[in-house]
Amino acid sequence: MIYTELTIRAMKVAYEAHHGQVDQTGVPYIFHPMHVAEQMTDEVSCCAALLHDTVEDTSLTMDELTDMFPPAVTRVVRLLTHEVGVPYLDYVRAVARDPVARAVKLADLEHNADQTRFAGCEVSQERLAYFREKYAAARTILEEADDGGDV
Repeated sequence: MIYTELTIRAMKVAYEAHHGQVDQTGVPYIFHPMHVAEQMTDEVSCCAALLHDTVEDTSLTMDELTDMFPPAVTRVVRLLTHEVGVPYLDYVRAVARDPVARAVKLADLEHNADQTRFAGCEVSQERLAYFREKYAAARTILEEADDGGDV
């Protein structure tokens, strides 16, 4: 994690936005964006990682984020926000065109694909297989992309 005034602001915003939410295993949701942010190597990607699910999964809006963060951060968060009606792999292809968004999404997928997180939870083998296939397809798209945006 990179600690700067901006990343600390992003931590606080993400914490407040996800307050009270839990993931599929019952763990406080904030641990997910924190884990993703821990994988980042610069201020912008760290902020984007912390905020990557806020617009999609909380009441926070892009307009509110735009008032709090510079365009370098909000541009990436906008790319990482999967809009309703957009097929998942089309969304991933759009993310793949941006190196910062791609780095955050790869870390996000890595954490989401860690099925040891489901230890002690009742999750069907079919559901786990669905996640494995979904995340593997997305990871392939992201890993095959180059910085020129070719996928």
